[in-house]
Amino acid sequence: MKTPSLPGDAETVVLAFPDLYGRLVGKRFTASFFEEAVRSRGTHACNYLFAVDMEMNPVPGYAFANWERGFGDVHLVPDLATLRPAAWLEKTAIVLADVHDQAGRPVEIAPRQVLKRALAYARRLGFRVRAASELEFYLFETPYREAARRGYRGLEPAGHYLEDYHVFQGSRHEPLLAELRRALLASNIPVESTKGEWGVGQHEVNLRHAEALEAADRHLLLKEALKTLADRMGKSVTFMAKPFGGQAGSSGHVHLSLWQEERPAFAGDEAFGPVRGSRVFGAFLAGLLKYARDFMVFFAPTVNSYKRYEDGSWAPTRIAWSFDNRTAGFRVVGAGESLRVENRIPGADTNPYLAYAAMLFAGLRGVEESLAPPPPFEGNVYQAEALPRVPYTLEEATREFAKSSLAREVLGEGVHDHYRHFFESEWAAYRSAVTDWERARYFERI
Repeated sequence: MKTPSLPGDAETVVLAFPDLYGRLVGKRFTASFFEEAVRSRGTHACNYLFAVDMEMNPVPGYAFANWERGFGDVHLVPDLATLRPAAWLEKTAIVLADVHDQAGRPVEIAPRQVLKRALAYARRLGFRVRAASELEFYLFETPYREAARRGYRGLEPAGHYLEDYHVFQGSRHEPLLAELRRALLASNIPVESTKGEWGVGQHEVNLRHAEALEAADRHLLLKEALKTLADRMGKSVTFMAKPFGGQAGSSGHVHLSLWQEERPAFAGDEAFGPVRGSRVFGAFLAGLLKYARDFMVFFAPTVNSYKRYEDGSWAPTRIAWSFDNRTAGFRVVGAGESLRVENRIPGADTNPYLAYAAMLFAGLRGVEESLAPPPPFEGNVYQAEALPRVPYTLEEATREFAKSSLAREVLGEGVHDHYRHFFESEWAAYRSAVTDWERARYFERI
C-alpha cells in the first residue's frame, strides 16, 4: 500500500498524539527532516505527557511515569494513514502518532491505543465499526488572551439571541465557519453541516461518518482547526460542557454502528418497538444501557461535564433508549443500512477515543451476553424518575469506574488503574479549589 506523500507546498510537519485530556501534543518538524528521518524512524517525547494535569504539572501516584523513574521517553511512530494537509495552518501537514515504549511495544494507556484495543475486540467478534461526531461549542468575540486576562468573565458572545437553526444569525459568523469548512475539506475531513445551536453564540459542526479510528482522529483535528482559526481572527471558542449557568451545555454526540464486511450488522427484521433491527442491534443497545455508568468517566471526563446534566436542558439525565427522542441518553435513528445509535451522553469536552471505546466495550459485552433491551421509552425521559440517572459528579462516576469489573477486564489492570488515578486526581484538584461562587456567596455575608 502506497504511503501518503507530503503536500507539495508543505514546509512544516506536525507530529502529534492525544493526551489523556484529548489535547494534541507533539512536535513540529521541517518537511525535509520529516522525510529524511521521522517518516521511517519516528521520534521521541517525554512520558510525563501521560502523567500531568491540565496545567502540565506532573501528578504523583502514576506507575507509568514518575519522578522516581526519571520521566523517560516514549517513542512516537507516525501513523502515515493519517498524514494530511493541515489547511488551517500555512504550508503545514499533520500526522498523528501511535505511542510505543522504548522496546517498541504500544503504550496501552495512550487514548488512541485504548480505542484500538476496543476495535480489536470488535474484530474478534466479526465486526467493523463506523462512527461520527457532532460537536457543539460557544463562540466569543473576545480573544483568548483577553478572556484569560478577564478570568473568563464578561466575555462577549458572538450572538445576542438564541439562534438554533437561524440562517440569518448564522450568516454573521460565516467568516469563521465557512473558513473552517473550507480548511477541513482541504484537510480530508468531510463536514456535513454547521448550524446555530440552542445557546447565545453556540454552534454545532457535524462530521461525516467514517471507520471509527478515522472518525475519532477527525473529531480531534476539528477542535484543533477551529481553535486555531478563531484565535487567528481575534475570537475564542470553548468546548467546555457547561461554560455558563443558565445557558445550554455543549454536547459531543456520537453516532455508531457495527458492520460485518460491507453488510450493516444492525439491519434486521426483529421489532424493537417502532424500530426494526437485528439481534446484534438489540444486544448492543442493551449493553450500552447496562454498562453506561461503568464508563461514564469516558463520556464525561471533567468536573464541569456533570454541570451539563440538567432536566429540560437538551442534555440527557437518565439512562434510557428511545426512537428519535432527544430526551433519551441513547437515541436510535435511521433505518436499514442507516440504523445507528446516537449516544447523547458525551459532552463536547469528551476525549473521542475514550468515548468511542467505552461505547464499544459496553455494547459488545451486551452482544457477548446476548442481552435484550427493554422496550423503548416513550415520552419525556426527564420525568421518568424510576430510570437510572447519570452520575451527579465526577467523584461518583469515578467510583463506578473504579469498581467496574468490566472496565478492569477490557482495559487491563494497568490501564484501568492509570485512568482511575487520572480521574481521582482531577476530582481532588477541584475539591481543593476555592471558586468565585464561594467568594460571592460567603465573602461578606457569612
